[in-house]
Amino acid sequence: MKRIGPIVCLVALASSASYVAFAGGEKPAMPAVGAKGSMNVVETAIAAGDFKTLVTAVKAAGLAEALSGKGPFTVFAPTDAAFGKLPAGTVESLLKPENKATLANILKYHVLGAEVMAADAVKMSESTATLQGTPFRIVTKDGKVMIGNDKGMATIVKTDIKCSNGVIHVIDAVIMPK
Repeated sequence: MKRIGPIVCLVALASSASYVAFAGGEKPAMPAVGAKGSMNVVETAIAAGDFKTLVTAVKAAGLAEALSGKGPFTVFAPTDAAFGKLPAGTVESLLKPENKATLANILKYHVLGAEVMAADAVKMSESTATLQGTPFRIVTKDGKVMIGNDKGMATIVKTDIKCSNGVIHVIDAVIMPK
């Protein structure tokens, strides 16, 4: 896997096909898209409906336009339920204008500046640098693929959602950069 230099952007989420072991047996509802995906990652996230918090955060961080760009991107996208696991008041605080840089930093930690399909991701022990600038670990445990760091891990619950400018993998938690 080649190393990717920093790119300024982030992405959102949405539909498609293959699955990794589902945590809790539930999967987010996703609209169907073609093999390549006709919508970009932001449009896909909006259409999916289960990423309202992520889309709101991407817009508040000023990243929507960049993530709608050419890409390619790999987005590890937390669902609304994943954002709901954060301590009370965290999301509301991050959405305040004075916390825009912190929010952008967290969101960029969920995005790679390359298209990495699930079959390739599971072979990696560390991601390429995220758009935030630092990598996260990728581990397989008990048949589940997880990403994160010493601050916490998220389980990938759906993979390979193709978009016109990359791919989305759905995760069950928000990961915080080191």
